[in-house]
Amino acid sequence: MPSLEQRVAVDAARAAGRLLLDALPRSHRITSKSTARDLVTEMDTRAEALIVEQLRAAFPDDAFLGEESGATAGRSGRRWIVDPLDGTVNYAHGVPHFAVSIALETRGRVELGVAYLPCADELYVAERGAGARLDERRLAVSATETLDESLLVTGFPYDIREQPDNNLREYAIFSVRARAVRRLGSAVADLAWVAAGRFDGLWELRLGTWDVAAGMLLVEEAGGRVSGIDGAPLDLDTPSLVASNGRIHDEILATLKEIR
Repeated sequence: MPSLEQRVAVDAARAAGRLLLDALPRSHRITSKSTARDLVTEMDTRAEALIVEQLRAAFPDDAFLGEESGATAGRSGRRWIVDPLDGTVNYAHGVPHFAVSIALETRGRVELGVAYLPCADELYVAERGAGARLDERRLAVSATETLDESLLVTGFPYDIREQPDNNLREYAIFSVRARAVRRLGSAVADLAWVAAGRFDGLWELRLGTWDVAAGMLLVEEAGGRVSGIDGAPLDLDTPSLVASNGRIHDEILATLKEIR
């Protein structure tokens, strides 16, 4: 039987997904946070408020970290990490590819991850030691053995125009060494799809804690491997990561080391 934490997180993710879908056909108030590419809509804020309200009602002593609302302290030693709308640029333009992410961290280790893709109605759930699932189907990473045969996915920083370390060199190299590289605009969905075996691997130079907390557990519990881009354990507070089926992980790391 799913834990209370899982049930509450799943209900909150689905509720936020319904809210986002209901408002998708309409135009939205769009503002920029740091650059013209770093967008936020009123739906990011509304979806996060809905999620936090449901989680806080069930677990009032827990801490929270939300992409939009920031951090609030707790007394329990546990922290909920929330990305209410990963793929805001897609959403703002009416592109039906975005995700809701909720993770529960206990004393520095992610124990529960929930990712919901509303447009596909796909619910991904992982609990540490219990595997990862898409709805009722057990997830397993792909069996691809080499970088040459792999389908990879990545993303670019919001400040790509100003930031010299912008992933363009890496993208160019992997594009000719892998079978193909995709950029779909939602790191949460990308990680879920690595866990599902649709992608063989992912690299990202700079992400937020909320982008990776749930997805990294999905990949690990589906039998994959997650690390920093240098091969060290992932730093969840400043995540630069490689996530893969494990078989091609060292080739990805070696390529990154060669470039960087």
